[in-house]
Amino acid sequence: MELLDLFFAPVLGKPAWAWMAFAAIVVTLLVLDLGVLHRKSHAISIPQSLRLSAFYIAVAMVYGTWIWWAMGETAGVNYFTAYFVEKSLSLDNVFVISLVFTYFAIPREYQHRVLFWGILGVIILRGTMIGAGTALIAEFHWILYIFGAFLVFTGLKMLFAADDEAKEDLSQNRLIGFLRRHLRVTEQLHGERFWVRQADPATGKVRLWATPLFLALVVVEVSDLIFAVDSVPAVFAITTDPFIVFTSNIFAILGLRALYFALAAMVHRFAYLKYALAGVLIFIGAKIFYAEFFGKMPAILSLGVTFGLLAGGVVVSLLMTPKEPVLDTAEAVPEERG
Repeated sequence: MELLDLFFAPVLGKPAWAWMAFAAIVVTLLVLDLGVLHRKSHAISIPQSLRLSAFYIAVAMVYGTWIWWAMGETAGVNYFTAYFVEKSLSLDNVFVISLVFTYFAIPREYQHRVLFWGILGVIILRGTMIGAGTALIAEFHWILYIFGAFLVFTGLKMLFAADDEAKEDLSQNRLIGFLRRHLRVTEQLHGERFWVRQADPATGKVRLWATPLFLALVVVEVSDLIFAVDSVPAVFAITTDPFIVFTSNIFAILGLRALYFALAAMVHRFAYLKYALAGVLIFIGAKIFYAEFFGKMPAILSLGVTFGLLAGGVVVSLLMTPKEPVLDTAEAVPEERG
């Protein structure tokens, strides 16, 4: 009986079994991904990427439907709103990941390994941030207004940012410089291995060396942490329910990793999406202050505005950007750096 009570004990506002069920779904997806679909390293083609992404999206939609049915309309609408926002905000991360893989000359057959192990770190990092955010909001409700102001500021900054801003030069990246100064890093890749043992040229002793693949993993993890500074407050501005915040975040990130190989090949087609994302951030941030003076906005209206802005950004981008042949470079291997 005590075990049954523990099963139904509330954890952050939801019964323990709900958290355990979600964890079981995520573990099953990860085991299926690495243990079955990608047991051997291979380049993922665009069609494979689209099929896998469609599967992840279908799982997220079914899960959201269950939340709607089991926890009510408001919870369901908030889940879908948070999922769409997180999915869209993560698109910028695709460009950064693409830069990282290009800089370190990571062949496509090893990129999935970095993305897969990266998601484990994302789950821990996002869970930590969401847990800290939940505790802070419960103790200091006014923090939501700081989140709202931050989102409005970020949206305005994104809206008026110059299109020709210089892209980050990873050769000057401080994190990469720090890692190279404090780790022994091999010049070449060693297959899909993150660490190798080999002789130190200076002493002849066999030591543990990091490979460029490990450096790519660390940079991808840190870039996700930086993007989470925008996305986590955005989801908290939609709902303060940690269960909805966490599940929508993780499903969006899981699906994005699957979609990466297709998005990286046609990210240029979403040139105008940033304006829609800016509008979404401003809308979500302003919604917090609107609730203070006029009452809470209906969740279904919030979902409609969010989805409308994002859909409009995608449609305008596809219509206004030149259509170029999509090159599926699944078999291509970049040249190795120096």
